[in-house]
Amino acid sequence: MMKKICVIACLMLGVVTSQAQHQVTSFFDEMGSARIQTEEFSKAHDTIVMVDHRIDDVIWSRYVYRIIDMRFKQNYQLYFPTKSDDADYRNLFKVITDAVVDGLPIYEKNMETIKPDFKQDPIARKSIPTMFMADDPMADYSDDPTHFDIMESDAMLIHYDSIADELSFHFYPFEKMVRNQLKYLIQEVVFFDKHTSRLHTKIMGIAPLQSDLIMTRDSSDIMASLRESIMFWIPFDKLRPYIAMQYAIPNRNEVKRVTYDEFFQKRLFTSYIVGEGNMYNRWIPDYSRSEEEVKKEQARIATELLNFEQDLWEY
Repeated sequence: MMKKICVIACLMLGVVTSQAQHQVTSFFDEMGSARIQTEEFSKAHDTIVMVDHRIDDVIWSRYVYRIIDMRFKQNYQLYFPTKSDDADYRNLFKVITDAVVDGLPIYEKNMETIKPDFKQDPIARKSIPTMFMADDPMADYSDDPTHFDIMESDAMLIHYDSIADELSFHFYPFEKMVRNQLKYLIQEVVFFDKHTSRLHTKIMGIAPLQSDLIMTRDSSDIMASLRESIMFWIPFDKLRPYIAMQYAIPNRNEVKRVTYDEFFQKRLFTSYIVGEGNMYNRWIPDYSRSEEEVKKEQARIATELLNFEQDLWEY
C-alpha cells in the first residue's frame, strides 16, 4: 500500500513539475490582441555567435564586393518602413543612424580605392553630422524648378551638441534621405576552413550608398561615382549588436519574424557582384565595356566561388 502511495505521489509531482515547466501562453492577450513581439531585444547582443576560425586552418580566401539593391523585392525588408516614427519596426538605415548616435564607429571612404580601411581612426563625433546630409546647401539647383533650398541644420539627419559632446537624431530630413538610400555596398571574405572542411562567407564591412551619385555612363564614370557615392564604411561585427536587437518588418506572415542579423547571417538578401580581390586591383566596370560583359564576369566569379568547394573533393 505504501509503495502504491509513493508511486502515485511521484506521478502527481511529475505532472505538476511538467505543467510548471511548460506553461501555455495564449496567442491572444487579455485585450484580444495578437501576442507578436516587435520591440527591441534587451539582451540579444549577448547571444551573438562568433565562430573563431584559427588562422592556421584557413588555407584559401578571396575578397568579394557586392551591392545590395533595395529595389529588388527580396530586399524590401531592409528598406521598409520609410517612416522614422514607426513604433514597431525600423528599416536598416534607421537602425544604422540610431547606432551611430549611440556610438557606433564609422570610417571615412577612400577616394583612391573602394576598399574600406578600418585601421585608420574612426570619424570624429563632431564631424559625423556632415556624413548624414539629406541635401547640399552649397549646391546649385537653379536648373531644378522642383527643388527648394533649406537651411544646413535642417539638411542634417544627425546633430552634434558641442557642449554635451553628444549626437542626436533629427527626424525632419529622414524621409527624403531614405528615399535616396537604395543601395548598400558590402565587403565579404569567402574562405575555406580545413578544420570544418567547408567554405565560409563572412561580411567584413557595409557602406550605405547615395544612389543619386551613381551615374550610368561609361565604365570610368561608374567607378568614380561609386567611390563618391559611399557615405562611410561600418565594420559589420560592430554593427551586429544593433541589428540583432531589431526585427525586420514581416513579409506576408506576421508570425515568421527574423532580426536583421539573422537576415544577413542566413543570406536572405539578394545582391550582385561588382568586384573581387585580384592582383590588378580592378573591379568589373574597370574592364567590362558592355552590360553583357559585366553579366559574364559576374557569372564567372559566382561560378568559381560555387565550384571551389566542389573541386576540392574531386579525385
